[in-house]
Amino acid sequence: MAYAWVLWFSFRRYSAYRLAALGEAVSNTVFGFVRGYVLLALWQATPGLGGYTATDAITFSFLTQAMIGPVQIFGGMELTQRIRTGDVSIDLHRPADLQLWWLADDLGRALYTVIGRGTIPMFAGWLAFGILFPPAERWPAFLLSLLLAVVLGFSIRYVISILVFWLTDSRALDSVAIVCSLFLSGMILPLVAFPGPFQTAVRALPWSGLIQVPADVYLGRSPDLLGSFAFQAGWAAVLLLAGRLLTRAAHRKLVIQGG
Repeated sequence: MAYAWVLWFSFRRYSAYRLAALGEAVSNTVFGFVRGYVLLALWQATPGLGGYTATDAITFSFLTQAMIGPVQIFGGMELTQRIRTGDVSIDLHRPADLQLWWLADDLGRALYTVIGRGTIPMFAGWLAFGILFPPAERWPAFLLSLLLAVVLGFSIRYVISILVFWLTDSRALDSVAIVCSLFLSGMILPLVAFPGPFQTAVRALPWSGLIQVPADVYLGRSPDLLGSFAFQAGWAAVLLLAGRLLTRAAHRKLVIQGG
């Protein structure tokens, strides 16, 4: 129950900054239009690219803008700063698992951003372009895929944060992680537009589970739903295990900066 409370209070903490969430939602919407017109021009020049229609492409644009917040494409974790300042020593003294604590915190954040930042871009895309909404029976599959994407995104960011115990500075890793998250997830350009062998290689990496896989489920372009879920869950499990092993090692070798 402790982790449920962490999730709830995280949701309340992020919901306190409603004007900030509104500003981010408006920004995401503006970039949804920018990306949407770029993708629309690309699909009009090459109809049926990657099996997507032009409507699929414009829907992909606004959907992925709505997913930026929940999946946290651009952001790191508060844990990184706590390690650098030494405040993580307080976290390690709590009678709770460090990884599960921050996972619950991240789920609370993601839950609020789905509501606070995800609805406006989708509504604007529907008004301007009539973007697609999946039938009722597809919503549970998409929401499950989105949840797995959130957990997968957390597992990647958690590993990067824990490495700060040894590196003491995560700026280089954060920069690499953001580049990978943008280009290898489908955020910049849908992975379906990549050439065959390169697309196959990129789709095998964990970042594709953040954006491309949930988007395909949403659009009904995922021929194997169980395979999609297994891909996301498998990578999340591997990275969560890596994070747990690193956390145990950090307990044995703790360097506190400024504490």
